[in-house]
Amino acid sequence: MEKILLFNGKLLDITINRLCQQLMENHADFADSVLIGMQPRGRFFADRIKRKLDELTGRNIPIGYLDTTFYRDDFRRREQLLIPSENKIPFLVEKKEVILIDDVLFTGRTVRAALSALNEFGRAKQIELLVLVDRKYSRDLPIQPDYVGRTVNTIQSQRVHVEWKEQGTAEDTIWLITESK
Repeated sequence: MEKILLFNGKLLDITINRLCQQLMENHADFADSVLIGMQPRGRFFADRIKRKLDELTGRNIPIGYLDTTFYRDDFRRREQLLIPSENKIPFLVEKKEVILIDDVLFTGRTVRAALSALNEFGRAKQIELLVLVDRKYSRDLPIQPDYVGRTVNTIQSQRVHVEWKEQGTAEDTIWLITESK
């Protein structure tokens, strides 16, 4: 197995700061903007983005968490039972500018499911996608992020492994892993 370090804690902090600066350029005062982290792993990244934005803007930007389990196109095709995470969106997204946040963009199917699930909370004025890692050349659907921490060219046999301190790891690390044959 080969492991390539994509992010350590310091580079992750720099990247989060850059992404927040880009968001501030496009959303100004965030009066009509909300953050929604995709469950389960996008939640940790969304929390980091929110903390930094709140610090930089002096605002308390609304945040929610969205589970896509029942909207997945493979929901009934899996042998293993999927266990949903909690939806926690304490606001309507009606006429809001939604920033959908996930850690890794791979095939685009999870984002497609998130767009369907999001409709249950109202019709957004606009939806943008922010991802930490964009796995280029792996899309099944024509979905592209608006904000990207890092773009990585990958092949199907590779995976991106994200380790957050919030999950109990000693430090934040994001790895590109190639399994040995």
